[in-house]
Amino acid sequence: MNLTISGHHLEVTPALREYVLTKLDRVTRHFDQVVDVNVLLTVEKLKEKERRQRAEVTLHVKGRDIFVEQSHEDLYAAIDQLMDKLDRQVMRHKDRVQDHHHTAAKRWEAGAE
Repeated sequence: MNLTISGHHLEVTPALREYVLTKLDRVTRHFDQVVDVNVLLTVEKLKEKERRQRAEVTLHVKGRDIFVEQSHEDLYAAIDQLMDKLDRQVMRHKDRVQDHHHTAAKRWEAGAE
């Protein structure tokens, strides 16, 4: 799994990187066929009083890209909410991919002997 964590108008500290990794473990525990993960952490300065923290994840799994974004005043809260959304989408994708059709047992033909 390739992992890229980058910041926009923000320096990604080791503590922030570790926090993202621990939250991402939950997603990879539920679905292990993740090919590539891109995390973008952004600080948007809309006004002096209102600073928005935004987290985005693009998760590449076999056959599909899953994109999730979340904004909050606190970056850690944005990451928490983002990982909850991502976990729900990954579980939904996993349910779609799984084969729910079981092959029926071959019937024995009684008179064929």
